[in-house]
Formats: sequence, C-alpha cells, structure tokens
Amino acid sequence: MWEDYYEGKSLLTPASASKLCLSISDVITNWLKSLPQEIIPNILIRLPIKSLIKFTSVSKSWNSTIKNPTFIRTHLTHTLNSNDQNTPHLLLLHAVHSEGTSKPFGRVHISGFQEDPYSLHYDSNDVTEYCKVEFPIALKEELVNPCFRVVGTCDGLVLLADDLGRYCYTFVIWNPSVRKYLTLPKPSVRFSTHGGYDASVGLGYDAVGKSYKVARLTTLLDHPDDEHPTTLAQVYSLATGSWGLVRVLPRCVVPGSWVQAFVNGALHWLALRWMGDHFVYFVVAFDVGSESYGEVMLPKRFKTEKSVELRLCASGDMKSIALFVRCKSESDCFLDIWVMKEYCIEKSWTKLMILTPQGPKRSLPEPLCFRRIGEVVLVLEDDRELVSLDIGSKQFKSLGISGGQFCSVDFFEESLVLLDRKDAVDTTNHGESKVYKQ
Repeated sequence: MWEDYYEGKSLLTPASASKLCLSISDVITNWLKSLPQEIIPNILIRLPIKSLIKFTSVSKSWNSTIKNPTFIRTHLTHTLNSNDQNTPHLLLLHAVHSEGTSKPFGRVHISGFQEDPYSLHYDSNDVTEYCKVEFPIALKEELVNPCFRVVGTCDGLVLLADDLGRYCYTFVIWNPSVRKYLTLPKPSVRFSTHGGYDASVGLGYDAVGKSYKVARLTTLLDHPDDEHPTTLAQVYSLATGSWGLVRVLPRCVVPGSWVQAFVNGALHWLALRWMGDHFVYFVVAFDVGSESYGEVMLPKRFKTEKSVELRLCASGDMKSIALFVRCKSESDCFLDIWVMKEYCIEKSWTKLMILTPQGPKRSLPEPLCFRRIGEVVLVLEDDRELVSLDIGSKQFKSLGISGGQFCSVDFFEESLVLLDRKDAVDTTNHGESKVYKQ
C-alpha cells in the first residue's frame, strides 16, 4: 500500500475523497459549535474566506457574526497584517484577447474582441495561478463596449469601468471572493450634459468615515476657445450610495488613459498643465478621507517630451508611488523606472534603472506594475507575454502568462467586503434564503 502512495497513486476514488472531505468538514463544524460562543470570533478571524462563507450556513449566530461589518473589517486587517504562509498575497490579472487595439485621442478601442479572462496568481517568485475568477454573467449583459476595464483594486474590491471605447457610465464595485457586486448610479458629468470629455476614476478606502469611495475626474474637451480646459471632480460613497456635488479643480488636464494608484489613503493620477509655451507633468492626489486635492511634483530631471508614455503605480511596499517613463521615438528609445522613496518628498524621487530595447528585434517592453518583492511586471511587445524584471540583477524572468492585446495586473487580497450588503447582487447559490442547522 505504501509503495502505491509513494509512487503517486491515489488510494481513494474521487467519490470517496469527496465523502472524506465532507466528513472532515462536519467534524470541524461540530467541534467549533461545541466551543464557548465568546471565543468563536477569535477562531473565525483566522480562517480563510472560502471557509467563512461556508460557515455562514452553520447557524444564525455564525451568519450574523461573519456578516457583521466590524468582523469583516477586523478579518481584513488581520489578513493585511499577517505574514502567515497560509494567507497568500495575490495579483489579479485581467487579459483582453482581441485582433487588435487602437488609441484614437488617447482612448483605448478594442477591435475583434475574443475573450477577457480574469485570474488570481500568487505574488511569489514563480507567480503560479491561484485560481481562475468567474466573471458575473449578468454584468456582461450590461456592457456597451466589448468588455470592462479593471480600474484598480482595494481591500479585495475591484473597480470596473465600461469605458474601453464609447462613452459609457457603468461603474461596478465587485468582490470576486464573495461573488457579489454593486453597480453605481450614473455620475452627473456625462456627454449629454457637458459634451466631450476625458475621465479618470479611482477606488480607495476612507479610514475615517469607514467607507469605500470612487473618485471621478473629468476634463472637459468641447471648449476650443478655452486655452486651459476645465477638470471637474465628483465622489461616490459606498456608505451613502450616491455621488456627491461636482467640484472644479485647479486648471489641469487628467488624461483618462492613465491609471490610478491608491497609496497612504490617497488616490493619485498623472496630470499636466500649460505653463506659458510648454506643459508640465505632475501628480494629482485626492485624499479619500477629507476629499481634498493636492499636488505631488515629478522628478526635476524628468523629460517632458511629446513622445513619452507615462504610467503611475504603487511602489512594491505600497507606501509610496512609482513612475514609468517610456519613450519610443526615432531618435531615442528607453524605459526609465522611478520610485519616490519617501512619500510626498520631491527630492526623494530615485531613478532605479534605465531599460533599453531588448532582444533581436530591439523591442521595448511595456511596464505594468511593481510587485511586493520589488520586481516589475512588464509585457513584451512582440508576443505579449508577461515577464518579471529584477531591478538589482536586471534579469528578466518569463511568467508563462499571455497578456493579450490589453492587460492589467493589480495587487489583490481576499476579503469579505460586500458580504454584509443586502443591496449587492449575489451571484452564488448561497444567497440570503438559507435553512440553518440548529
């Protein structure tokens, strides 16, 4: 028998294995139910998301405990602060496969759409797949464009925007771990009310008000006589379920094609403004708690050329911001990688490396994000494969993952956020109608 075991042969049929797992689960459940009620939360807070969701059907008291907002936040805090190997740090990958993409007026348009799978991967050395993510079918039916864009993530929530192409006002806050989502009401600034625009959105957590918020910055374009376009700001609060008043920002342009970064309680976007006969880049910072706006300057040695492509993201330790400067012109071709070592301290901007064209075709990879271990995820121009770059050794490592024609990679932590929301759409078969075991 042991020889069979060491040779890798299964001693159980699939049916027997399933029954064994159910028996073990029943034993654990019965043991937990026999414990004093006051210590149950301290045990539950250390359990993974999948187990907690299953345990909501054990009893009414357990259901109430697990869906309590305080427990949900405490469980998340425990997860974020845990160094336990059983609490994996993850990356959310969204890859759009199509015949091609274009960027008229800076907006991404997808042609010949094929598929856009979502998957979670361990943020470890080999970035192996943790699991595939099932996307809600009902959401696909609401689409105007071929697919959603992942704007960003925060505490296990994913902000989706239907803006890859035509103007649209569908924004969704989705938690794939608990398989629930909320569709936001339409914002006030729309094409029908303000004409053409370029919009940027972001998701963050208000630690003071204990609520998640979506900020939307909209630069108005249909004002040809205005040398300095107007940018409007509006904030949606998950606590109130509505958008706030529209406010006018100091004169600037926030291109909608640039991504956001949530760091130190603030959302960050790249922006630019005209200064005499030239323009300068800077970072717009929105404090999610106070809903106030500030500015963070970019490196003084930073070149402001029309041929550069900029991308902002969180640093690997998620305590500051990082900047990718990619230039592809006839006279120059490079990728600069910058990190602000001390948050909001301009002089702490540090250029980590300059990357030049790679391989026999001399192609320049596109940067996506930093990883927690300090490496950078990039997508190769030629075959659209994802690679990880070690800044210290300057060595590339293939991740064996296709990025498709358009992709995003974001930090992700599993959480119970939205599990307590009765107004969220539940896409599982473990909805509110349960028969509890007493």
